[in-house]
Amino acid sequence: MNSTDYWLLNVQIERRYVYDGDAVRGTETELSHVQIREGVIVQVIAADRMNSVNMDGEQILAEPAYDGRGMLMLPSFTEKHVHLDKTLLGEPWQAVIPASGVAGRCEIEKRLLPQLVTPPLQRAELLLQRLIEAGSTHIRTHIDVYPEAGTKQLEPVLNLFHSYRHQITHEVVAFPQHGLLRSGSKALVREALQQGAHLVGGVDPATMDTDLEASLQLMVELAVEAGAGIDLHLHDPDYLGTYTMKRLARLTVEAGLQGNVSISHAFALGEVSEAEARSTADLLAEAGITIITSAPHGRTLPPVPLLWEHGVNVEAGCDNIYDTWQPFGNGDILERASRLAERFAWIDERSLARSLRLITGGRETLDAQGERVWPVPGDSADWVLVDASCAAEAVARRAPRKAVFSKGHLIWDDQTGHRMVHE
Repeated sequence: MNSTDYWLLNVQIERRYVYDGDAVRGTETELSHVQIREGVIVQVIAADRMNSVNMDGEQILAEPAYDGRGMLMLPSFTEKHVHLDKTLLGEPWQAVIPASGVAGRCEIEKRLLPQLVTPPLQRAELLLQRLIEAGSTHIRTHIDVYPEAGTKQLEPVLNLFHSYRHQITHEVVAFPQHGLLRSGSKALVREALQQGAHLVGGVDPATMDTDLEASLQLMVELAVEAGAGIDLHLHDPDYLGTYTMKRLARLTVEAGLQGNVSISHAFALGEVSEAEARSTADLLAEAGITIITSAPHGRTLPPVPLLWEHGVNVEAGCDNIYDTWQPFGNGDILERASRLAERFAWIDERSLARSLRLITGGRETLDAQGERVWPVPGDSADWVLVDASCAAEAVARRAPRKAVFSKGHLIWDDQTGHRMVHE
């Protein structure tokens, strides 16, 4: 279905929470029909109210339609941390070669990636298709830039996104994986931004670049110069990590970059005292800095409930998906939301449903009072149909995806294996 003017029929939409006293006992859904015009939702009509709006079923069915088969309609997902240029999908199986630290891992990657037989564009597209089938319609990917490779890994991914421009939206981070200062990549990051990258990347300013202040200052300088954002990968632990975050927050405000800066990983927030975490969170909120977590096993995670309490935006990404860093991963961002719910013991209806904020760009179906806020007329026609009774069940049980829509286009369907033909 390539038309963006049609009806989505027979989908369950969350309507309100069901209470048992003061406690939420469940979620009430309503079988509904949704009208789409030019990629925007224009009507949401309860199936049993068709006559009351002077719109009988026969008239609707005479128009183009997609049958939602009674599936639950949820906002489509955002994947905020992935590496399309690194995946080994399409290659014969190989486990990860042991390495010492981030720098050692980078050296192995630098040696192995040029030896791969499968072209970068083909590997990236295999991963992109997996992300889409899992429900993601917005992708942020990091693309490595370093002297040995220059910016040559950027062009295939930009070409791929251009081919899928009617299906998904995207962001690209010019990522000096081997250290912005350590690898002397200032000019390459600038070149990547000129070629179409949207954000300046960085890695561990203190331990990778060994000059925290100079590294952060250069990231901000490049971002301001290009009118770009920043996404810093920060693995540094404890108070070194929170000091780095606080310094970046102050530089962000000074440069007027509020709302355009992210910190990925940010393990340190979960390793320091609560008082230190709270003071750091206040500065992050003031600077509009987003924390992005991949919810890795075996690591201390940033304390999402505390960050939310202080007004810090938190999002999730899958990060490495079968590459030279990790042999794991399947591109399913809903699985990451479920993992976070387990880690933070979000086991009640409201908490499970709220965890969708982490993977939908902050969109929720019900507000804090339990009234529907999505979908409503005027919303972009981006959603995923899942086999679940409610959002809480979808998260807890990692519900199967049945269809994915972006900008009004059907881009994947499990019955037909349909993928929208890209240009």
